[in-house]
Amino acid sequence: MKILLTICLLLFATFSVGHAQRRANRHAALTRAEIRVAERRLRELGYWTGQVDGVLDTASQSALIAFQKWEGRTVDGRLTRTELEAIRNGESPKARDAGYEHVEVDVERQVLLLIDQHGDVRVLPVSTGSGKAFISDGQTSIAYTPRGRFVVYDKTFGWEDGAPGSVYYANYISGGVAIHGYESVPTRPASHGCIRIPMFAAREVSRLLPLGTIVLVYDKASFVSAKEWAENPKLKEAAMQNAAARDYTNQ
Repeated sequence: MKILLTICLLLFATFSVGHAQRRANRHAALTRAEIRVAERRLRELGYWTGQVDGVLDTASQSALIAFQKWEGRTVDGRLTRTELEAIRNGESPKARDAGYEHVEVDVERQVLLLIDQHGDVRVLPVSTGSGKAFISDGQTSIAYTPRGRFVVYDKTFGWEDGAPGSVYYANYISGGVAIHGYESVPTRPASHGCIRIPMFAAREVSRLLPLGTIVLVYDKASFVSAKEWAENPKLKEAAMQNAAARDYTNQ
């Protein structure tokens, strides 16, 4: 009996040491080579990473956050070995609509997908309307990002009012609601209704969203295809005129 007890204690001690070592390895700092592997794989999957250089900079961390959002993981922007393994085994995000160039904003996941005619994607994290009340020009409104199908009907370039802190490279889709760069892009909905994207990508996103670009905004309960708009320019033109007439508050 003593021998059996000794063996059990030795096995338990070995398991405990091994488990502790595995936990330590998971939380140990990643090497530059490992970070490079993560960046390369994130780029292959379609996430907007910036340079693949083994440095977890703003762009790389943004790609990691977008990955965590899409996969339903804890969204903390921390690249651990556990996250690295998840990235290695990840799959590319898929568009809800396919066959034409457009943008999709998944409000549930808080991500934006730029989609080409082949269905390939580039993914960024976003922050949409918080759903809270706010006051603008003496009027109380609800910070809501409208769902549906839209068209980029107007654009601004650089800082909208000429000073840092306002919207940056705005692409308007419905009244005052725009996809734009902003200095603060939390991992949760926090805007007054606009679709905030990271500053580092704002200028390039603006270039990729010419006037007339179709934008789909949806959540679990709402989705509308815009394939007919892609096939009929007159329908897009009507949508652009309608969007310009609506009145939403931005940022």
